[in-house]
Amino acid sequence: MKKKIKVLIVDDSAFMRKSLSIMLSGDPNIEICGTAKNGQEGYDLAKELRPDLITLDVEMPVMDGLTALKLIMKDAPTSVIMVSSITTEGAESTIKAFEYGAVDFISKEQSFVSVNITKIKDELIRKIKSIVYHKRTTTLATSKSLNSHTDISENVSKGVLPRIGYTAIAIGVSTGGPISLQKVIPQLSENLNVPVFIVQHMPPKFTKSLADRLNNMSKLAVKEAEHGDLVTKNTVYIAPGGKHINFVNVGHTVKIILTDQPEKSLHRPSVDVMLHSAISIYGKNLLSVIMTGMGKDGLLGIEELNKLGGKCLAQNEHTCVVYGMPKAVVDAGYADSIAPLGQIAYKINSVF
Repeated sequence: MKKKIKVLIVDDSAFMRKSLSIMLSGDPNIEICGTAKNGQEGYDLAKELRPDLITLDVEMPVMDGLTALKLIMKDAPTSVIMVSSITTEGAESTIKAFEYGAVDFISKEQSFVSVNITKIKDELIRKIKSIVYHKRTTTLATSKSLNSHTDISENVSKGVLPRIGYTAIAIGVSTGGPISLQKVIPQLSENLNVPVFIVQHMPPKFTKSLADRLNNMSKLAVKEAEHGDLVTKNTVYIAPGGKHINFVNVGHTVKIILTDQPEKSLHRPSVDVMLHSAISIYGKNLLSVIMTGMGKDGLLGIEELNKLGGKCLAQNEHTCVVYGMPKAVVDAGYADSIAPLGQIAYKINSVF
């Protein structure tokens, strides 16, 4: 039997502490080991209880979430999911939290003023389990390799991406994506001379804050994609939360079309929807990259690309926050190259 996941809830709202406690404690594999009403209490309890995961509010009295996060990562590092308001300020603070070490976030409004509370509860529990179990697995593998003096190859790339005249890059990423993208996009060369499209599973406002942050860090221009954008080289387009990103040919250029369809897809934006549309424009010359994330969004699109002879680069297990999306592609045999996070930008630059 797996050891229970110990969760510490830090929020100044008694309603939120109670809601999260009820949500999570209903699962037999999760134990609420403590609650705190401000960042200072949360920091103190993190050091005392050493939880497997912390849910951490952003705006709190005494000590705010970002300050607490920095201290926790310094003195009692663990997996942290931010609980943020779906405002522009909340989104900007959340993106900053990823730089300080948070692995994911949930939105207060999206989660707790929703008629579909069961779906959100199930997704949050899946997310927590995926993050913690993956961390335990990779920690155990590292420990075993150190004890046996074997190389678990967490920093070794496998497979080679050929130079085949790529005309666009499509990146799919989810849980753990914001901080991972900050380690990839700023390292991309201005000599690519192709557009880059990204689907990062996030609600509205958060994708805009992420795009602005990446734009300030990168040689390439980075923006949240807008309906009707004409695609230009050396620009990174991030699909906006809540919209699918599609592409159409208009004369000698490509135009971005944002849509709600298909409504019933598990994610919006969806990596599969993006890939299917991008393949219709760029064919086998689309370079696909699948990074950290829960589930298997992107698998169907990569399968379609693979049949055309297109290529896929997947992030390796050891450097993922959650090894779900890349695992689906690797297990299906569609990954032409597998690389740790720190080498993804290098692998991309090397084929242009």
